[in-house]
Amino acid sequence: MKLLESKTFKNLAKSYAGECQAHIRYKFIEYGARMQGYKELAKMIDSLVYNEFNHARMFYTFIQQASKETIENIDISSGYPFKEKWDLVENLRLASEDEQLEEEVIYPQYMQEAREEGFEEIAKLYEDIIQVESCHKKLLKDLYTQLKNGTLYKKPHKVKWKCADCGYEAEGKEPWEVCPLCKAKQGSVMLKLNDEN
Repeated sequence: MKLLESKTFKNLAKSYAGECQAHIRYKFIEYGARMQGYKELAKMIDSLVYNEFNHARMFYTFIQQASKETIENIDISSGYPFKEKWDLVENLRLASEDEQLEEEVIYPQYMQEAREEGFEEIAKLYEDIIQVESCHKKLLKDLYTQLKNGTLYKKPHKVKWKCADCGYEAEGKEPWEVCPLCKAKQGSVMLKLNDEN
């Protein structure tokens, strides 16, 4: 079967579109975090932005390999989420749900269809991206929970906090409001994920 004539080809196009949209939705979340002074949270989200860009790039690469000719247009019909509003905490929760849907439903189906159609390399791509989406889901859920519960900068036991701007470190259940060394605000303190505490 030729890739250009397969269901996998349409799935690649839908996946590409979905990753491009996730890339921009996460840019919105990153922007919201930065505007609210959560500089290190914004950096974490920005790493997801780059991940989504690379997922889209890999899907696009397979699309382009389907034909030596220019592919003018791919007609696809698919649903894409537009749930997020301008609320940082809620957007983290919604983004986690979107990652879970890709990890547990959408990409496993596309992986299976690619295998059934004989596109093992594409199936492997989906398999690898599923693993990353699982990590994204966990990170977004953790950040959501900590921000919602007010534990982003409060821990039940002492941890080592570090200023991302100047490298100053101190132990405590909470970091400083303003870095004693460089005077950066608390949003510059490197975050502790729940599995790091």
